[in-house]
Amino acid sequence: MKTSIQKDSIFKVGKVTSVEGRTIKIEVDKTKNSSHLLYDGELLRNISVNSYIKITKGFTKIIGKVEGEFIVEDKQYSEKNYTNENKKIKRLLIVSLLGFFSKKGFERGIKELPLINNECFLLEREEFKDVHDFVKKDDEPLVIGTLTHENGQEISVGVNDLFASHIGIFGNTGSGKSYTLAKIYRELFLKFIENKKFKENAQFYFIDFNGEYIEDNAILEKEHKNIFCLNTRISKDKFPISEAYIKDHHFWALVLEATEKTQKPFLQRAIDNEYLEDKITDKDCLKSFLKQLIAKIIDKEDDNLKTNIIIDLLYNVEVCLTNSNINEVLSVIRESLHFHSKNKNFYFRDENGNDYYKSTTPSVLNKIEPILDEIEFDEIQTDFLIKIRLRIILQYYHEIISGFSNIEHLSPLIKRTPTRINDLKKIITIQDFVSEKNITVISLRDVNLQMRKMLPLLICKQLYETKKELKEQDKKNGQEKYLNIIIDEAHNILSSVSERESETWKDYRLETFEEIIKEGRKFGVFLTIASQRPYDISATIISQLHNFFLHRLINNNDINAIERTVSYLDRLSFETLPILPTGTCILAGLSAQVPVMIDVSEIDKKYEPDNKTMKLIDNWKD
Repeated sequence: MKTSIQKDSIFKVGKVTSVEGRTIKIEVDKTKNSSHLLYDGELLRNISVNSYIKITKGFTKIIGKVEGEFIVEDKQYSEKNYTNENKKIKRLLIVSLLGFFSKKGFERGIKELPLINNECFLLEREEFKDVHDFVKKDDEPLVIGTLTHENGQEISVGVNDLFASHIGIFGNTGSGKSYTLAKIYRELFLKFIENKKFKENAQFYFIDFNGEYIEDNAILEKEHKNIFCLNTRISKDKFPISEAYIKDHHFWALVLEATEKTQKPFLQRAIDNEYLEDKITDKDCLKSFLKQLIAKIIDKEDDNLKTNIIIDLLYNVEVCLTNSNINEVLSVIRESLHFHSKNKNFYFRDENGNDYYKSTTPSVLNKIEPILDEIEFDEIQTDFLIKIRLRIILQYYHEIISGFSNIEHLSPLIKRTPTRINDLKKIITIQDFVSEKNITVISLRDVNLQMRKMLPLLICKQLYETKKELKEQDKKNGQEKYLNIIIDEAHNILSSVSERESETWKDYRLETFEEIIKEGRKFGVFLTIASQRPYDISATIISQLHNFFLHRLINNNDINAIERTVSYLDRLSFETLPILPTGTCILAGLSAQVPVMIDVSEIDKKYEPDNKTMKLIDNWKD
């Protein structure tokens, strides 16, 4: 057995020659310039870029990471008196300090700096394991992969440290980010899925833009999860939304792209107007209100309020009714009711060709009222979205007929309403979501662009607000509930640079998610976001993430976005990002004491996400 002096002589690599803040320069002993060392029958990798080094300062052991090296000529040897080429040069290492060893083991951070001439050593096997032991004693380990430069060294993270935090997974397409997302959540689910408390106290929602996780066995077997494949082309699955969260004029202002000054206040009046409540629930009240509106149109001498206003009013109301005969009434009105543009007056032409003007007896109103009395319908549709549409229609015609609003200002909003509501009807249902399964996958692959932006915001806002409301109740019951929202391809809804939407909509969207990521931890709400374009995502959101899995990033804007907002990475890790191979990532953050490059372990093929690049040769060769 080797003595400590013999061990130190083998592991010693040099001494400190310069201390400049966190950056240390170390001169390597000329006998330690080989690539490997032999110790106790083992071949050890010698000190090099990306490896760790121990600096002893009295009884303190300071740990640093080698970020670079260079050589200089040793001036003490002249051209004549050196006998070996190796003696002519000095090898210097540039080291960034990471942490130190204490009674608790390795701790990240700097308590004190080394001194000039402090001796430097390779890490022993146990010390190396201690530096890469990221799991606290009271935590549960999850094996993520192996250390890239030390294939035998498994890397595990603690469940508390990783999942009680916001997580960012970034990498270009094909770099393995979706695979990593699937890996960490599969490992988590395998560990806890059979626990009753896990099912009761933890909820996971996957917002899946590309349909990568909708296969029956993706990540986990189908029996453990709810899968919603939403589609705006055909009515298929529908995601439950509570009435309280959709009866919000802010939401409708976004769905209908309402302008700030005129259309948004109009929507607030329409949705919050108690005066309209009986008009959208009672048949007789609605019929009476329609007759009043039409009477006002006929009575006003307004060139803007012509026959087509009455026809449009009845046509728009008809779609909100069940078994209505309004189309028959409309055909009579089209034939009989006219507007004289010169006199700005309505007149009624009967079957005998007689014209009755508003000023004559019998008047136009007397002629049109019996026709309106013939309107019949079974009921006003009970669908909540249809009732919202009816509210908007009635408020619109009430305001333009009364002269409170301008047709030109509001008509674009009214034209957008049917399409947007029809899209919503295909993908949501108004009811509370109750399920025994605590894992939910929501696929937006077949949802149109407009709804792809709106729906995740609506879902996430509902989940967050509900969680906030139930926080105190959960505490009283002694069971704190956990909510994790996982958003793959998050740049679709977290972009801060999109030019295809209004500033109002962008601000509302970003403010909502920024509130979740800044305040969510207090309420047990956490976000996991995966994206190939970190540059597009709000810097505020990235800066609030606690743990990062960084795959290959090639675009300089993306790399700079990470560098500006991620404080856990060293310079060498940033420089490595463009050349990381597929399946390899850099783990950094609160769950890892030091940034490490890991090869993510494989998942059984049947549990992989559906995102593989096609193999052209297999498809093209006979």
